[in-house]
Amino acid sequence: MKILLPIFYLPPISWFAVFLKDENEVVLEQCENFPKQTYRNRANIYGANGRLSLIIPTRHTRKCVMKETEISHRENWQQLHWKSIKTAYQRSPYFEFYEEKLEKIFEFKTDSLIEFNLNALKIIQDILKTEKAYSLNNDYVKIPLEENYREKFSAKKETEFEMEEYYQTFSDKLGFEKDLSILDLICNKGPETLTYLKNIQTK
Repeated sequence: MKILLPIFYLPPISWFAVFLKDENEVVLEQCENFPKQTYRNRANIYGANGRLSLIIPTRHTRKCVMKETEISHRENWQQLHWKSIKTAYQRSPYFEFYEEKLEKIFEFKTDSLIEFNLNALKIIQDILKTEKAYSLNNDYVKIPLEENYREKFSAKKETEFEMEEYYQTFSDKLGFEKDLSILDLICNKGPETLTYLKNIQTK
């Protein structure tokens, strides 16, 4: 089945469950108008005080399409994000094992939000030992022929996807946080990440 997925920053677990499903032929959406307050430039991790949003600052000079959206480098957000991730996950079971590869995500230099996100996706696929192919669309279609997942993943509402609880670094103290960035699953489940993703009920 052909599906249309948005291009996210360190996507949530549910996005990866759809992306990696064997029968899904993935097309990534690069021609939509850039929507604010979405996972396109934010990722949720589990910090010492609960859910923490990491947001890539963007330049907003005018309404622009996703593929033209530029990152703002007025602050050293890459260093800040990496520091937050290290602080959040350094005590997790698998962080040390993947640390070197994860750090490379934040060493990549570009002004393009899509380039940054796709490079991060490439590194995550390398960590997961997957080689899922995808294509990029060439035009925006309001009602696409593909199964449309552009609005399926909300950064503001609880996920519709069913997923089992797993151990998280701060879950003993603060409880389980559902559908965080794929980083949370990788750092806590390690080699079991792919098995976990396959068991998620997609909608």
